[in-house]
Amino acid sequence: MKTIRLFMTLAVCALLTVSCKSKNDCCSEECQCKDGCTCCDNCQASCNRDNVIISVPRGEQAPPANPGQRNFGGMIRPRPQGQGQAQAPRPPMNMQRPAGQRPAPQVRTVSLKELSMSDPFIYPDPETKTYWLTGTGGSLYKSTDLEMWTGPYNVIDLSGTWMQGNFVAAAEIHKFGDKFYYAGTWNNHSVCIEQVPRRYNVPLNQTQLLVSDKVDGPYLPLVKDSLFCLGPTTWDIIDGTLYEENDTVYMVFVHEWTQLIDGTMAYMPLSKDLTHRLAEPTTIFRASEAAWSKEMNSIGEATFGMKMPGWVTDGPQMFRTETGRLGMLWSSWGENRYANGIAWSTSGSIKGPWIQEETSFKGDNSGHGMIFKSFEGQLLYSVHHDGGTGRKPEIWTVDASGDNLKLGKRIH
Repeated sequence: MKTIRLFMTLAVCALLTVSCKSKNDCCSEECQCKDGCTCCDNCQASCNRDNVIISVPRGEQAPPANPGQRNFGGMIRPRPQGQGQAQAPRPPMNMQRPAGQRPAPQVRTVSLKELSMSDPFIYPDPETKTYWLTGTGGSLYKSTDLEMWTGPYNVIDLSGTWMQGNFVAAAEIHKFGDKFYYAGTWNNHSVCIEQVPRRYNVPLNQTQLLVSDKVDGPYLPLVKDSLFCLGPTTWDIIDGTLYEENDTVYMVFVHEWTQLIDGTMAYMPLSKDLTHRLAEPTTIFRASEAAWSKEMNSIGEATFGMKMPGWVTDGPQMFRTETGRLGMLWSSWGENRYANGIAWSTSGSIKGPWIQEETSFKGDNSGHGMIFKSFEGQLLYSVHHDGGTGRKPEIWTVDASGDNLKLGKRIH
């Protein structure tokens, strides 16, 4: 009797898997109701069933920075949290601050030199001949000449999610099909996903995707689940970008050095609708593999007010030269503080293997660069630079006509 019941259960499961494959590509070889018949309408939840946000007790962190020591990021002061291991509470639906508490910034037109912004990303919209600039902070600016920019515009709505009211970093805009996708990294420092003894209380960081029918938004969560995370919730994930190869869209992202000590770049393939990962992340390379990337304590650099040892990975951006060579711009800390470097895939595929340039591409306290084309067809490079007055976006010409990327002149 037990054998018959087991056979019937397996048969029903197989039928549900087949029907699920026909209506939703989530149930591919990577997701076939392994734990029971939970696909079809619950397919997305099944594929991300490990995405439960768990908070763990905090512990002793790295030694404090010396007085006057160089320090990135200031002090992190997490919101109070109960002790012990527990699932993060489902956030209330009205987490956003009332409009009266934080007036919307005044929209105005300024030159690029007047803007302060980390991680600038420029999306050129060919239909309107308009450039759209976003980055850390999540504001959106527009321009027709790359010199004068109008904004900031608030274009994201995170109501009812764990991201609501939290800070966004390294935002980007990508278009696939007829939809625009907003990739950004949100954090919740009241949630500790791992405690690394005498190092760091690792907070919840995840790169998430928002979607809109228009380039200027509004952008809403692609997955409407208050606790959804696109990546593994036990990973400290930041700076995710989107890259397409052989009809598969990958998220390429940073697995934070604050959790690993030696930070990594990684990728994970996404479903056709970009709502979930199809496989667990694969590591591309580690920060220490680049000779120009320096260990933080060795260059006297503190982080969040602490002397944390390790090697940093930041800001991946994929590109190809005109000869078809696949490269990645990425950032770390070097001899002159922040630096942008290049890694190359020897196979021409995201799967690598990857090798590192010996020296940084732009190592003068600049980083998080990306490449785009002007409407006149000129290849350009946007990057932020800190010359002592905070991080400012810059635009440079670059040459990718050969097998390498060459930095030209600054034009804005």
